[in-house]
Amino acid sequence: MDSTHVTALQQKHQGLETMLKDEMNRPSPDAARIQALKKQKLRIKEEIAHH
Repeated sequence: MDSTHVTALQQKHQGLETMLKDEMNRPSPDAARIQALKKQKLRIKEEIAHH
């Protein structure tokens, strides 16, 4: 696996983490959005782990 691809995945994972924290800190967080962000993070984490 190309290390630039892994780096890009790690950056995307971090971006999703930031979005997740921002959403959770809102006065009325959107539970569906939080769940979707968590699923995206998990898929990226699994892809990174497989390489």
